[in-house]
Amino acid sequence: MIDAGKLPSALQQVPADFHRGAHRAGGGVVTVLVPAHNEAEAIIETLESLGLQTRRPDRVIVIADNCTDATEQLAADFGAEVISTVGNTDKKAGALNFALNGILADADPDDLILVQDADSQLSPDFIENAVRHLTSNDNLGAVGGVFRGGPGGGFVGHLQRNEYARYARDVKRLHGKCLVVTGTAALFRVRTLQGVSAARILGHLPAGNGHGGIYDTSVLTEDNELSFALLTLGYSIASPADCTLVTEVMPTWRELWAQRLRWKRGAVENCVQYGWTKITRPYWGRQVLSMIGVLVTMAYFSSIAVALGSGQGLHIHAFWMAVTGVFVIERIVTVRLRGWKYMLLAATMYETIIDLFLQVVHAKAYMDALFNKKKVW
Repeated sequence: MIDAGKLPSALQQVPADFHRGAHRAGGGVVTVLVPAHNEAEAIIETLESLGLQTRRPDRVIVIADNCTDATEQLAADFGAEVISTVGNTDKKAGALNFALNGILADADPDDLILVQDADSQLSPDFIENAVRHLTSNDNLGAVGGVFRGGPGGGFVGHLQRNEYARYARDVKRLHGKCLVVTGTAALFRVRTLQGVSAARILGHLPAGNGHGGIYDTSVLTEDNELSFALLTLGYSIASPADCTLVTEVMPTWRELWAQRLRWKRGAVENCVQYGWTKITRPYWGRQVLSMIGVLVTMAYFSSIAVALGSGQGLHIHAFWMAVTGVFVIERIVTVRLRGWKYMLLAATMYETIIDLFLQVVHAKAYMDALFNKKKVW
């Protein structure tokens, strides 16, 4: 485990009752960790959603990470435990590792840890359902959430809400099977996380922060890497359809670009990090398909440009009209969770805008990874 004495003194601002016990309930003690960097606008709504749970958490700990706003004070006033990590340079992963170091040392192996983003609000039965799923399957390493997009963000926010609705539909059709347990909300057993820490120390997994930290601080997508780690250790992961939550959408194209570039490049580098194994093959396959998609898109628009530039004009072919028809149907059906109005709107193919946007993001991520451009979190 991490030796707290080796951490910068600024990271050791732990409340006096940080190691206090919590009463045991059915399924074990549930401790919620909420890493928060300047989340004053969202933290109260997030904590309120935890207070409304049908299975109330036993502890709620807000990790105020390098906060310069009122996040810490608001969380404390609301009644949450607060840990301050001033001077942490390892972002969310570093803050979580520090908190988990203190919790896992004294926790019962069958207790439970819920890691939740500060800008996400759980549905009232999230914890109850997640605990039920996790404790009924010993091979299940983590239970993640199925998220939908929150309000705001104008047109770009609307496009993300459609995207998340399609993701929720896919997970439901696959009966909770997922490739990644996202950081929006994920429930783990203490003994599972202890096993991850031990495996890092023994060299069976990437070393994380070098001291057996649960989260690898060297990567851009720590949640994706932790999913790889759990699968490598023989666990399964799931996002059941009844574990739902609302998460913040990116309000601008610039912020969406930064988020997706980090996600995509992180996913590529996680694949490289773990190599070619039976666990990573499906992820490598997705990367290959994404690269093919980028190349096809480039070829498609290049052919249009050449046709127009040469004066030959565009010609409509029955085959490509049929392909387009299939694509339109897919757009309509897959957004059904949002209602018939959104289904009709999807038929106009206006979402091609974000499809092309994401293709450019993918191309940029591949180039950054290939040339090892400096990572930006």
